[in-house]
Amino acid sequence: MGEFGIGQSVRRTEDDRLLKGEGRYQDDINIDGQAHASFVRSPHAHAKIISIDTEAAAAMPGVIRIATSADVIAAGFGPLPCIIDHMLELKRQGDLPRVLPVRPILATDRVRHGGEPVAMVIAETFQQARDAAEAVHVEYEVLPSTTDTAASAKPDATQIYDDAPGNVCFDWEMGDAEKTKAALTDAAHVTTVDLINNRVICASMEPRGALGQYDKDSDRYTLHVGTQGVFSLRDLLAGAIMHIDPSRLQVISPDVGGAFGMKGFVYAEQPMVLWAAKELGRAVKWMSDRTEAFVTDTQGRDHVTSAKLALDKDGKILGVQVSTIANLGAYASQFGPGVPSLLYSRMIPGLYTTPAFHVAVSGVFTNTVPVDAYRGAGRPEAAYVIERLVDKAAREMEIAPDELRRRNYIQPSAMPYTTPSGLEYDSGDFAGNLNDALKRADRDGIESRKAKSKAAGRYRGLGIATYIEATGADPKETAKVEFEDDGTVALTIGTLAGGQGHLTTFAQILHDRLGVPFDKTHVHQGDSDALPQGGGTAGSRSLVIGGGAVQATADKIKDKATKIAAHMMEAAEADIEFSEGTFTIAGTDRTMNIMEIAAAAKDASNLPDGMEPGLDHTDEFMYLAPTFPNGAHICEVEIDPDTGTIDMQRYTVVDDFGKVINPLLVYGQVHGGIAQGVGQVITENCVYDPESGQLLTGSFMDYGMPRADDFPSFNVSTNEILCQTNAMGAKGAGEAGTLGALPAVINALVDALAPLGVTHIDMPATPESVWRAISAAKAA
Repeated sequence: MGEFGIGQSVRRTEDDRLLKGEGRYQDDINIDGQAHASFVRSPHAHAKIISIDTEAAAAMPGVIRIATSADVIAAGFGPLPCIIDHMLELKRQGDLPRVLPVRPILATDRVRHGGEPVAMVIAETFQQARDAAEAVHVEYEVLPSTTDTAASAKPDATQIYDDAPGNVCFDWEMGDAEKTKAALTDAAHVTTVDLINNRVICASMEPRGALGQYDKDSDRYTLHVGTQGVFSLRDLLAGAIMHIDPSRLQVISPDVGGAFGMKGFVYAEQPMVLWAAKELGRAVKWMSDRTEAFVTDTQGRDHVTSAKLALDKDGKILGVQVSTIANLGAYASQFGPGVPSLLYSRMIPGLYTTPAFHVAVSGVFTNTVPVDAYRGAGRPEAAYVIERLVDKAAREMEIAPDELRRRNYIQPSAMPYTTPSGLEYDSGDFAGNLNDALKRADRDGIESRKAKSKAAGRYRGLGIATYIEATGADPKETAKVEFEDDGTVALTIGTLAGGQGHLTTFAQILHDRLGVPFDKTHVHQGDSDALPQGGGTAGSRSLVIGGGAVQATADKIKDKATKIAAHMMEAAEADIEFSEGTFTIAGTDRTMNIMEIAAAAKDASNLPDGMEPGLDHTDEFMYLAPTFPNGAHICEVEIDPDTGTIDMQRYTVVDDFGKVINPLLVYGQVHGGIAQGVGQVITENCVYDPESGQLLTGSFMDYGMPRADDFPSFNVSTNEILCQTNAMGAKGAGEAGTLGALPAVINALVDALAPLGVTHIDMPATPESVWRAISAAKAA
């Protein structure tokens, strides 16, 4: 529908406000008379709490109150929740139940990771609260700690919980173990890889914060917090922790400066500022700094994997076997155990016909910050495993890596296709994406470019990776459309943007579906009082499910508007035609547009008998199945053998996101996903000291964030193969960039160094690790 409809690269309407500094983020929110909170946090990875002495701190200037676990218990608050039991059944070997330890809001008798909150200090100013927090004296008995993923699962490892022998939270299996074992036995060729998927720190641009209020007259709480979903946060805080009816808690989210999964969870600071607000009768604010974020925000990835791929003599895949140890951190986080079990395992077959597969995952506890969903949540980890296997197999069997993939791709004619993990792919042309990407990347010229690099004393490589993922989380979403008296349209949606451009995209969908003016549509989000329910932002769900809710609401409005138009123009409803916001009596020039009808509908005298005035409508949408975005990434690198420095020369992507609503915003999402994926591959690595359990990469001085000059310009395009399970034909796009990036870059590095005999490099492939791989290969 014109320049603002579906398929148009409309610039983000929210950018003008944000670029002028008019954004309203967490730290911009202040309430008159508010107090400030700071938390006393454990300096140890594992220790018993012997005593907490608050006397000196309480006497310091400005200090109002100091809270410990005794106050939390007195308030009747529950622990921080892990809701995995609502998703799936997890067990340990021997049919034993999974272990979900109690995670106290404030530590009671023991701390299990550095940064765990022990006490809260409330003062008149933030600096007074911080100074007093440093004066709280906590006596600890330091205990041995364990932080390494694989080592923590060994029999001699330090035990973190008495009821979790071997530090095991769960043992998970998916697939047919015997069939897969037989495939490996009968195979003409078996490829084996041992992989480390390194731990990463989220490091969103905006740190976390929380501001709590309590109104005595209404007996209601209000929490201002940057989050990914106000409704789920409200329900978990009210139900699992505070034990109050959700109607007594309003959660309001301001602008969110990046989230990536990490801001989708309940954290200790949130119930504590609500508790303090009621206790003190005034608002209480807490804001994290970057150092605090490094030891309190959930972290991501952290797998140790051994995998095998069985193939026949022609390179056809017979089976894949995967064994993974997944680090959960010190506690089972809100969704933590679900990421390396279900979300990871079901994507291991990838885009390939795989007659047999088996995945075994052990989730283990360590004395580290808890791990949970991070952009992609299990799918990038799975793509890395299968794409490294396929690439290595191609090299071992002397088959071109693109050709081996083509021999094994699920064909478009086979759709819908049920994978051995039980997912049903509805659409996709995987070979078509790869062929387009190879052409755009000028794969035919790579040998010439390699020769030029060799002449200059450098190594050049080209890496291929293809991916598919299942997207969608909470299947329900709600949208409300209201026609205001000033001629504008208010669209309220239950999802929550964190920089993706949702406000623009949803306005485009409403404009396209209903014809309301794009420039008069204002999209609202982030208030749990504004809608009965909403799903928030997670799992690349917002466009498909949130957009579906907008469409469903628009369709109901259009149906009512058709009846009103027929009544007002004295025509039969069947004679009313609708196009681009205009209702026309067929065969005539008599028309009314949607805004005219909305204005008229406010007056009952303009309506058929018995019809409620107004066009405003709220509707709920439920999606029927996940969507399966897929694509191909081609990365080309040049390596300096003297320093191990990687120069990324080209990066090409062809994605299938189904119907693309706004290409400009989709490309931006892909760019960001690539950057986060490449960052994990070449610079980022969360490291704990094996002796003390202390976080060694506790600031940006030590934790390597990717920078703009680490990347070339990205060559991104799409193939629109419509999804068959939703009316828009769209597929999720927000996390896809990370899936292809991990294996594409490592495959490129291996291709560059293959002449030296290098067959694998673990992430992160820093200059030092690349240089060591080169030196070891030359010395062999």
